[in-house]
Amino acid sequence: MAATSVKKKRVALIIQYQGTAFYGWQRQPSYRTVQEEIERAIQGVAPEQMIPLHGAGRTDSGVHAAAQVAHFDIVSPIPGEKFAPVLNKRLPDDILIRASQEVPSDWHSRFSATCRRYRYTFYTAATPNLFVAPWSWHYYYHPLNVGKMEAALQSLVGYHDLAAFCRAGSERSHTWVEVQEVQCLRRGSLVELEMQADGFLYGMVRLVVGMLVKVGSGELTPDDFLQIWKQKERDRVKYSAPAKGLCLLRVGYEQFPFPESVWFDSQPHFYFTQENEL
Repeated sequence: MAATSVKKKRVALIIQYQGTAFYGWQRQPSYRTVQEEIERAIQGVAPEQMIPLHGAGRTDSGVHAAAQVAHFDIVSPIPGEKFAPVLNKRLPDDILIRASQEVPSDWHSRFSATCRRYRYTFYTAATPNLFVAPWSWHYYYHPLNVGKMEAALQSLVGYHDLAAFCRAGSERSHTWVEVQEVQCLRRGSLVELEMQADGFLYGMVRLVVGMLVKVGSGELTPDDFLQIWKQKERDRVKYSAPAKGLCLLRVGYEQFPFPESVWFDSQPHFYFTQENEL
């Protein structure tokens, strides 16, 4: 069948990547990015077409993704669900397409999304561990009070101006964010912090985590944390947590053609006893 007789289709992807060796999601000159690698793989399938890839969000340099979502438009006889194995053969080992599916032409990976959820992982045992090092912040300097961190984090739930947690260089026209859900819990020597919102400010999660460490270590109280962001005291938010502990856990949609098994909670949980902790 000639390519010209094949109807254009929109294909959605569920994407995992280890962000360690990438300069973030978005294509940038002279840097290796996730978007560029996947676009190159798509170009190999349809060399006669220029096909941009549209992501649900832009993860920073070093940040991972368990279920990033993206879409592209293509004229191809390949069924939507077959693009995952086809592209995986052309992608490097630190990117994996978990699933692909044809979606309606008005569905958009970014603008149709209703939420994004991130997870930040701390490894708190005193002895380092090679197997969790790429995915976590090895924080063993002070014990972390998870209850106080959770209390501070809960203050963010709702629709708030979170300018205190926005890095310079943001392209957003405002700094209001609807934080939908949060949680902070301990799994043995791992501490996991999750935030879900309609969208996130530039660098927001890592700045929030940096402040929560001060709460967990006793340098700040949960009320201090609340007053800092309510008063928009950006000058007091000085530390951004390391990128390697952060993972884009999932993106939510009202209409999504994928089963939960491939996108809902696909970052595995490590678990260690509290032995050897400070």
